[in-house]
Amino acid sequence: MHWFNEPSTWSVSDSQIIVRADAQTDFWRVTGCGYVRDNAHIYGETLDTDFDLTVRISGEYTEQYDQAGVAVRMDERHWIKTGVELFDGRLRFSTVVTVDNSSWMFADLPEDFAALNLSLARRGDAIEISYSTDTNKLALASVVYVKPGIEALAGVMCASPQGEGFAAYFSDFELRAC
Repeated sequence: MHWFNEPSTWSVSDSQIIVRADAQTDFWRVTGCGYVRDNAHIYGETLDTDFDLTVRISGEYTEQYDQAGVAVRMDERHWIKTGVELFDGRLRFSTVVTVDNSSWMFADLPEDFAALNLSLARRGDAIEISYSTDTNKLALASVVYVKPGIEALAGVMCASPQGEGFAAYFSDFELRAC
């Protein structure tokens, strides 16, 4: 496991990865804002094969756009991030797919959930993204194209684009090549 944009504060134990997202961090390319940011944090492995990634996520979200989840990064112009994001005062399920420019999709989450469960499965030219809250059953959210066999960094991610940072908690993390 290694960092892309290592945060100032983090720890790993047998049961949990704890990260304090640094202030003014994000992954975003151009769309709607006109700027490029490539300084959010990813802790994972680089793979060029199919893989399964699962994790349970919670956090102490405080500012607009605080986010924690997972990312699959091929390079600075091709990546996916998905997870929980604070938007307009509510936690949302958020997915950004970037192919030169970022495209953002989000959906409401229950107001009283404790954790988000994510499952990503890379198979050939596709990554299937599924999610659930707490102990609910996973549901397919999207299927995203990726070039087959291309090397990608896959792992947990967090960012605080407008805030001073926040704590993100990742448990039950598993990443395995298939």
